[in-house]
Amino acid sequence: MRNRDLICAALVLSFFSPLLKAQDAKPSPILATLKAELDRSLQTLKSQPVPPYFLSYEITDDQVVEVNASFGQITSSVRSHNRQLDIDLRVGDYRLDNTHLVATGFPEFNFFERMGFIQVPLEDNPEALRSIIWYNTDRKYKATVEQFTKVKTAVQVAVSPEDKSDDFSREPAATHLEEPYTLSVDSKVWEDKVRKYTAPFAQYGNLYEAQAYFNADIETRWYVNSDGAQIQVSQPFYRLMISALSKADDGMELPRYESYFAFTPQGLPDDSAVLQDVERMIRDLQALRSAPIVDPYTGPAILSGRASGVFFHEIFGHRVEGHRQKSEEEGQTFKKKVGQPVLGANFTVYSDPTLRRLGNADLVGAYTYDNEGVKARRVVVVDHGILKNFLMSRSPIEGFPRSNGHGRKQQGFAVVARQSNLVVEVSDPVTHADLKRMLVEEIKKQNKPFGLYFQDIEGGFTLTGRFLPNAFNVLPVMVYRVYPDGREELVRGVDLIGTPLTTFSKMVAGDDQIATFNGICGAESGSVPVSASSPAVLVSQIEVQKKEKSQERTPLLPPPF
Repeated sequence: MRNRDLICAALVLSFFSPLLKAQDAKPSPILATLKAELDRSLQTLKSQPVPPYFLSYEITDDQVVEVNASFGQITSSVRSHNRQLDIDLRVGDYRLDNTHLVATGFPEFNFFERMGFIQVPLEDNPEALRSIIWYNTDRKYKATVEQFTKVKTAVQVAVSPEDKSDDFSREPAATHLEEPYTLSVDSKVWEDKVRKYTAPFAQYGNLYEAQAYFNADIETRWYVNSDGAQIQVSQPFYRLMISALSKADDGMELPRYESYFAFTPQGLPDDSAVLQDVERMIRDLQALRSAPIVDPYTGPAILSGRASGVFFHEIFGHRVEGHRQKSEEEGQTFKKKVGQPVLGANFTVYSDPTLRRLGNADLVGAYTYDNEGVKARRVVVVDHGILKNFLMSRSPIEGFPRSNGHGRKQQGFAVVARQSNLVVEVSDPVTHADLKRMLVEEIKKQNKPFGLYFQDIEGGFTLTGRFLPNAFNVLPVMVYRVYPDGREELVRGVDLIGTPLTTFSKMVAGDDQIATFNGICGAESGSVPVSASSPAVLVSQIEVQKKEKSQERTPLLPPPF
């Protein structure tokens, strides 16, 4: 699960109205076409020896504007529009179907059947759309029956699984209609903006990459299934990302990122605010070039709110996704810990896709219905230190037979349980000044020469399986040594590493300032928007390793400007 700022996406729309009521919307002709073809497919296929017990269709419409600039010049400006069909067809029954996991791993399947990219026309033409649905449903059915045969064989020869829960859950049929948005963005305006944002980087001969990326996207989804669900949802996003890269004399690459996400135009900063951030990025990169390297180290540290958010997303959030508790190839770190303490009693963690804003930040992981037609809802995962819940799709696990609205995917991928808006709360927060004072006390108590303060983060990744060490790696970009006298010094070359249970046991306290990290998270079901919000957190012991370093020298030729 790799995150790169990075890892989440949110964007803007020019006339988004958050007050629009779903019941005011009219169903699109696409929804009626999907329902008609679903009924016809089920009626036809029920006479087959192995009839489907579940069928769903989802069409995703993406209207996108992307503008890129580098060193004050436009490198690309693209407007695109596409629609894609996804089919989930299941044979067998709720207890055992073609998606069943066996002890030896996933049953064999054709990669392109699992990840089917089916383009459909942009026009609302029922005949053309039904023809494409008909042909691909037929192909999907034949592949599914073949897959189910392999599943039944595998079940006969494999050892009995630890988790004997059903393969699919029964969920109530929902009807929800939102008015689809139409993208209205002036590309020329944004071309001028990204030119302006990247021009200052061109004044420096030791900055080797400098880019601004603007992306506006409206994702509209139409979903129907054989349970009777009919969902029509539409979500606008704006995203602005600025990145730059320098190199130290020893070859270490030094990246710096700033990203902004919003649902409304007012959510993005104005030009003056962005240019202030650009100047700060330049100052940081110049300082990083001469900053000392930190050798491998263990000791106390503070993670800023953004850093802590990524930290929780990686080391905790992925490990409470429901399907990971079922697969016997997964480490199942928290599977047997429901009802037990996994964090300090002052920590509460929840995932809430219904939360669109926290403090002054829009939360890009918001949605009303997931990709299985299940209503989004808040899920308290840890309540005052005690593990209570997992994030669930319609794939049940032992003790959790129902979905809680976290079945998510990118177009063309199969649904699994995924994070949405992860929020960490501390019941007895302290001020940031007091948190730093506690860090200094911990440094002295452990007789360490210094502690660390992780101010900003690039992203991270984690390993959750059994084959490799169940570890994480968070990628900081701005890190400071904090000395026993409180003095701070910028350093470079560290990655934050560790294992989840050990690290969780070392979390001590949090401050009273929540910060949000928005991004795109990539995992088995593709890339989905997520957010992670947290206060700054004091950890009594962390471990860092040396960051990967390029062996290429800095440029031999002088810069041309």
